[in-house]
Amino acid sequence: MITKDIHYIGVNDHAIDLFEGQYIVPNGMAYNSYVIVDEKIAVLDTVDARFGEEWLKNLEGVLGGRTPDYLIVQHMEPDHSSNIVRLMNTYPEAVVVSSDKSFPMMKQFFGEDFSSRRLAIKDGDTLCLGTHTLTFVAAPMVHWPEVMVTYDSADKVLFSADGFGKFGALDVEEDWACEARRYYFGIVGKYGAQVQKLLARAAALDIRMICPLHGPVLSENLGYYLNLYNIWSSYGVESEGIVIAYTSVYGNTGKAVELLRDELVRLGCKKVAVNDLARCDRAEAVEDAFRYGTVVLATTTYNGDIFPFMRDFLHELTERGFQKKKIALIENGTWAPVAAKKMRGMLEGSRELTFAEHTVTIRSGLTDANRQEITELACELLAE
Repeated sequence: MITKDIHYIGVNDHAIDLFEGQYIVPNGMAYNSYVIVDEKIAVLDTVDARFGEEWLKNLEGVLGGRTPDYLIVQHMEPDHSSNIVRLMNTYPEAVVVSSDKSFPMMKQFFGEDFSSRRLAIKDGDTLCLGTHTLTFVAAPMVHWPEVMVTYDSADKVLFSADGFGKFGALDVEEDWACEARRYYFGIVGKYGAQVQKLLARAAALDIRMICPLHGPVLSENLGYYLNLYNIWSSYGVESEGIVIAYTSVYGNTGKAVELLRDELVRLGCKKVAVNDLARCDRAEAVEDAFRYGTVVLATTTYNGDIFPFMRDFLHELTERGFQKKKIALIENGTWAPVAAKKMRGMLEGSRELTFAEHTVTIRSGLTDANRQEITELACELLAE
């Protein structure tokens, strides 16, 4: 029970290995669903298809013999919508409530759009359940076009769809920010401007609790979570430090990275995060690149281009709106090093990037001159 009238009926998934087919989730996932029991009963979202039976049992346990009047669908991704048909068939008097853009998606996913049992709502519409009045706020592209969030003025609860979500099941204790940051930049990060608009709308509401579709209900120190979302969605610097992302074929670029890391630490840098792009969790590397204000990119020339892991990494950054960072480049190439030029080219569409004056070019193995250049680069990065 979340409040006297609001109940949690979600499920934990520990069988999943990759969320959305790409994100490693060692502690599983939570698919959250809620019920508001009032004069009328509203169910907010369903869960992943594999947990339909468990979810319906959870719902039945809350209903106490009553039947739901409404199924509110805030987001149509299948991890939240897959049991819409199951609920509507189980409770034939229920009405599905969602935005206009949701119903064509229902037809595409499930072959049914409930044309005779639906209530299409738009931004600012309300739905009275009795004591509880729900206000719907459109949140397009946070992170699908049909998304809306729901505000309950009675208990002052924001049902935030995928906003404020995180990786990890609810029965595992872990740091919220780490997995919420990785989730945000992996899944929502491209849509910072849209998140900013939603935060501005939320600022006008008296919110005392946030109920997301993934991760724990947030009921204390909401300013902390709202501030992080503001930093993330405005592409600001969250933490003091420097991140180095690199690839190395025969180890020489890796040695340069180790030398730079050691120099930065010797000069007093409080945090140096190093990611070997061939071996690390790519989503962690993306998270770090957005978290810190300075990003060092080190890679080899490969087939007249950039080593594939670095090329893929830069693509993941730029497609998510990478901006407002200081960038330093280290390249390696035996006969025609072009990696620095190619990396600059991939970043040329990114806003408000500044590049370090020193670019280190290695030709195969490190030389004394390279070591001096790396020392100078470290000094430059910490000079401000």
